[in-house]
Amino acid sequence: MTDLTPRPGILKIQPYKQGKSEIDNIADPIKLSSNESPLGPSPKAIEAYMNASKNLFRYPDGSQQQLIEAIAERFGVTKSKLICGNGSDELIQMLIRAYVGPGDEIIVSEMAFAMCRVHALAQGAEVINAPEPTLVADVDEILSRVTEKTKMIAIASPNNPAGKYVTRDELKRLHDSIPDNVLLLVDSAYADYVINSDYDCGMELAETTSNVVMTRTFSKLYGLSAVRIGWALCHEDIIGILQRIRTPFNTNAPALAAACEAIKDTDHEEMVRNHNNKWLVKMSTELGNLGLDIIPSVTNFILMRFPDSDYPSNSARSAKAAWEHLLADGIIPRPVGAGGPDNCLRITIGLDHENEAVLKSLGAFMNKS
Repeated sequence: MTDLTPRPGILKIQPYKQGKSEIDNIADPIKLSSNESPLGPSPKAIEAYMNASKNLFRYPDGSQQQLIEAIAERFGVTKSKLICGNGSDELIQMLIRAYVGPGDEIIVSEMAFAMCRVHALAQGAEVINAPEPTLVADVDEILSRVTEKTKMIAIASPNNPAGKYVTRDELKRLHDSIPDNVLLLVDSAYADYVINSDYDCGMELAETTSNVVMTRTFSKLYGLSAVRIGWALCHEDIIGILQRIRTPFNTNAPALAAACEAIKDTDHEEMVRNHNNKWLVKMSTELGNLGLDIIPSVTNFILMRFPDSDYPSNSARSAKAAWEHLLADGIIPRPVGAGGPDNCLRITIGLDHENEAVLKSLGAFMNKS
């Protein structure tokens, strides 16, 4: 055993546990545990990726210029306020590394991206948890925890695993109520799925104010999870700080090329969104009719609360029993504990036949009970 001692905060971190992707004795399981796009990326993105693979001996464009220009044109934002990363994970890490340290506090809404806690603890900061009583970031809970030590507030909208969002009015109220020297991080990884008129992904605040950062990803609707590419929008001064600690080639060339074409292919984007929203409504309705408590979602996943608690362990209609039933049918959901002691499962919207398999399997599970 080594005598080397890590920073104290590191020891408070639990290693990330990846979602299950295999089932014993089942060659091709239906994997609905990681909120991946079942329709995959745009064919144009795939073509761009393959073309980029011909030049793997070349370093990528460290300025990320083509992708930044594509994002700026697509969303009508300022190029100098954009930065790309190895997934939005890396951008969050850089942000926390740049602005949060020992003695500082970061307020993390209960269902914010887990890596916000990880990176803050690694920096030696104190993480203050803000509960979400209604399964969405609660502005009053957050504001009641702001102190002179608060350096950053992190929320996810929509959040995971509930799939709920902060309204435009509530997001503005949160920003208006915090000091100018407190950073507000709005992680909007699932924003591309949302069609509700009262939703605000944080883009306008990030474009027009000096202390809001919005992060986005190509891993969800755009189907580029494997290549790890994300982006952030914020004030030029924050961009300048992040550029000081960003590694020169943090985004690889095939990922940049694929993302550039993905964001331009609005037809593919609309097709994915339409498929998702059709099945989101259908599955929410039919699963609810089975007697499951469905948390209303605006994303590409559904959180289901089961009638029985998982305690005692022999509960007939618990999430644990449903988990085992689905696995036996070759379907992999994600167990979560929102709203109770492990009495929920999260299901990603899949392909047509995958969604039908889920409905059939859970129908049989609820009826046999």
